[in-house]
Amino acid sequence: MSHGSSPAAWTAVLLALLGITIGGIALIPEPHWVLFTIGTVIAVLAAPIGKVMASLGYGVDRAPGH
Repeated sequence: MSHGSSPAAWTAVLLALLGITIGGIALIPEPHWVLFTIGTVIAVLAAPIGKVMASLGYGVDRAPGH
């Protein structure tokens, strides 16, 4: 079992963390809504990007029966 360690999974996780970090920093000390929106878009797009990468062969194969 690989627990999903693949380029697709790592890319999705890192993009989500990057988006959350950008969005969080954009709210300190005074909200900067453009940067917050950019961070939110990056975080939301992380999952579809991971799915696309997995469908292109950068994911891991599921074990039979799972």
